[in-house]
Amino acid sequence: MKKLSVAIVDDEPLARDYLADLLSGYEDLELVAQCSDGFEAVKACAEFKPDLMFLDIQMPKLDGFEVLELVEPKPYVVFVTAYDEYALKAFGVHAVDYLLKPFSQQRLEQALEQVRQRYAKPQKLQGLLDDYGKKGDFLQRVALQDGSTVHIIAVGDLEYVSAQDDYVEFHSKNGSFLKHQTLSSLEKRLDPKDFVRIHRSTLVNLHKIDRIEPWGKDNKVAIMKDGTKLRVSRSGYRKLRNALERD
Repeated sequence: MKKLSVAIVDDEPLARDYLADLLSGYEDLELVAQCSDGFEAVKACAEFKPDLMFLDIQMPKLDGFEVLELVEPKPYVVFVTAYDEYALKAFGVHAVDYLLKPFSQQRLEQALEQVRQRYAKPQKLQGLLDDYGKKGDFLQRVALQDGSTVHIIAVGDLEYVSAQDDYVEFHSKNGSFLKHQTLSSLEKRLDPKDFVRIHRSTLVNLHKIDRIEPWGKDNKVAIMKDGTKLRVSRSGYRKLRNALERD
């Protein structure tokens, strides 16, 4: 079995050093990166493509779950945190294990054994993340990558989201950003009180619509507050009308 490349992501230097020291005793592991925040983690994953990431959850600017959504390809993840309230969500995104600080060498060994078993029988993590969207909490913000820059955008600031082949394009006043994701999986993560699918390729923020106008003989178009025109399908118009009537 080849060595597994490992990245440690934690904003506490002592925690990083402690884990790195424990991992140094394993001949089948190779530590390739130590990161002090989520932004460093995204860059390190792009550069080193680690097989395994020990990932803190509560970090400034970009939390562990947002890091996991951004990185490609997806590594195996062991969350390492001092807070037990994230455990359910961690396993919801199919983390291999969840280490609660402080943890022992024995507990680390148990986590590594889980990693080895997963590595022997790989699963497609992106599909598992999409599946998590069926039961996860509604998104409050999205982390979007533009080259080496990561943008954090509040969901309420999104104008609309459109499908672009295997990607979705997020549109906001700060610009447009692509992310490898399906529109259907994103729809499940957005509060239906705020977002409606007005077309098979478009989700719209209800609060950013200025008016609805006829378009052609039997069609409608949504005019956004910034002047953007979005086609509305017949089924989308029914959803839109029902949503607006609820308000």
